[in-house]
Amino acid sequence: MSLSFTVPNEVPVMTLSGVVLFPQAMLPLHIFEPRYQQMLHDVLEGDRIFCVAGQNDLIAESTGQVEPPYEVASVGIVRASHHNDDGTSNLIIQGLVRVRFKKIVREEPYRVAEIEPLDSNPGGDSILLSQQKERLFKLLRTYDELGGNVPNEVMAFLSALEDPDAIVDLAAFALCNDGVEKQKLLENLNTSRRYSDYLEYLVLENNRLALEKKLRGTLGEDDIQLN
Repeated sequence: MSLSFTVPNEVPVMTLSGVVLFPQAMLPLHIFEPRYQQMLHDVLEGDRIFCVAGQNDLIAESTGQVEPPYEVASVGIVRASHHNDDGTSNLIIQGLVRVRFKKIVREEPYRVAEIEPLDSNPGGDSILLSQQKERLFKLLRTYDELGGNVPNEVMAFLSALEDPDAIVDLAAFALCNDGVEKQKLLENLNTSRRYSDYLEYLVLENNRLALEKKLRGTLGEDDIQLN
């Protein structure tokens, strides 16, 4: 999956709680705040590029800082945008590359940050990465069997990919339900270690689901309190 682009030194930033955009992932967004409506208008008039950053909720709660972003985020490009009659917009942004914030340039009328692109490194040879990829698929199949819900179309899409970096990124984006864990995976620039971290997370999730299934026995969701 090849994308041709040039990352500018400064980009508009949308900061969202619980949202983590990975390179190559497609993220649908509903734009309704006036500041982001203005931002979208401006980026569509330009290079169609802006950054989606996760909000660091721990810092927000402990300091009262307004929308503190995590230091590492992803820059993306608007692939499709539809303007609605009520002034809102629906769009799809595709992640391009990980970036690190160097500084916030301004906050009005919307946040703009100076950034530096971050390159991912393999961290292992092709044999190791292939083994980790196969273990990832095995754990995802188990996760699905235990009730974790891995859509067939997602598994088919991942299986068709060849780039080990893209596979682990898109699997984490689509199937990891823990926002903090997803952010940690985004920040890990070593592909092999990213696999190891995600595999460890999936093992824990599978163990949790297996225990829940054992405790539930033959009871349905509505009757679980009777067990």
